Amino acid sequence: MDQNKLLEQIVDSFISTNGPDSIIESKLNYDCPYIVIDNQSWNRMTALLLRDDEALQFEYLSCVSGVDYPEEQMMEVVYMLYSITLNQNAVIKVRIPRDNPRIMSVKELWNSADYHEREAYDLLGIHFEGHPNLTRILLEDDWEGYPLRKDYEVDKAKLGLE
Repeated sequence: MDQNKLLEQIVDSFISTNGPDSIIESKLNYDCPYIVIDNQSWNRMTALLLRDDEALQFEYLSCVSGVDYPEEQMMEVVYMLYSITLNQNAVIKVRIPRDNPRIMSVKELWNSADYHEREAYDLLGIHFEGHPNLTRILLEDDWEGYPLRKDYEVDKAKLGLE
């Protein structure tokens, strides 16, 4: 499918399930559909649509990342989706509030989300609701704070760097 048509298809699908206000931004970014939505629009129905719709078939989730925007008091969760069957890809960004960073887990829909969601939880403090094992994956259990947040202050003495 042509990338412009793919972008249009994804946007139309989001609008049909969540309404016209669900799309914050949509464009082609380096020939890849790039869609930004609000947290209320990221739900099981939307994720299933991306995975199961015949024109989309994003059966592979290659990456889930978190981005911190302290000045805007928000974070974004970025999903990189691929359809191996149709040889197409898309990036979905979901905006969430920084003071209560919660979003639906997609681990049950795309098993590859497991470690990615745990990493975003561990390093940014994003809670993936419904994740069956949302525990620290890189840092020790008693680690305080979230080191990928831009306002995180490193205790150099505690780390033995002073």
